[in-house]
Amino acid sequence: MTASTERWQTLVSADALSAALGREDLVVLDARSSLADPAGCEAAYRQAHVPGARFADLDRDLSDHHQTGGRHPWPDAADFTARLGAWGIRPTDQIVVYDAGEGALSAARVWFLLRALGHGDVAVLDGGWSAWTAQGLPAESGLPEVGPTRYVAQFDRGRLLDASQVQAHLAKGGMLIDARAPERFRGDVEPIDKVAGHVPGAVNRPYSANLRDGHFKPAAELAAEFTGLLGDRMPQDVVVMCGSGVTACHHLLAMEHAGLPGAKLFTGSWSGWIEHPERPVAKGESR
Repeated sequence: MTASTERWQTLVSADALSAALGREDLVVLDARSSLADPAGCEAAYRQAHVPGARFADLDRDLSDHHQTGGRHPWPDAADFTARLGAWGIRPTDQIVVYDAGEGALSAARVWFLLRALGHGDVAVLDGGWSAWTAQGLPAESGLPEVGPTRYVAQFDRGRLLDASQVQAHLAKGGMLIDARAPERFRGDVEPIDKVAGHVPGAVNRPYSANLRDGHFKPAAELAAEFTGLLGDRMPQDVVVMCGSGVTACHHLLAMEHAGLPGAKLFTGSWSGWIEHPERPVAKGESR
């Protein structure tokens, strides 16, 4: 299979993407984001990006702040598919998305947004913009010319859980994996949200455990680690979360890359859980 026909569903290397530039069915999305300087990411995109890439803003394009459900509420399908159309994306296109590096923030979020719509050929650039620039691969500035399309699809709501559904999932003995750093999970610190701690019954696997040297671990290694964590559970019986439904998507991507697809996302995650003070909060290690 040549670069002109190869299809990617989880990860793609910088070399492979570079070889595919110019494909008629290839659309690249730049999803660099920063909680500290969100406007700076779009400015950086305009200065330099992968040739032809469109910019996807975490707050404007990948969230719906008219809704409740955490700091980055899941967008409405009609609004998000309209954005896909504005980017010139068709359901048959090969999409590649990247962020600053490691796919830890918005790139994995875009990947799962598209996957939840049923878009199969979407992958994250392994190592992100950092890997691209480190290899001296081509870049361009400004904004690409895009011909709009019409994209119609609905989210698979079975893979998107709210807080009440997560409570029911846990009550039945289901597994909830929290992708935040261990110190945030334990409640030692909380630099972003108003309450520290974790959902009682959750287990902690930080998204960083999926990475080595700025790239995803090999699929077989990820499969062994997640299989050990899940035990006899099927991936479809697992829910993942983080602070606001962004880095949790890193686990969904890593699991699918490892051949363990089908886990679900707690869309509001920790920031959605604590919107209602009556919900219980735990601190310390997993129990």
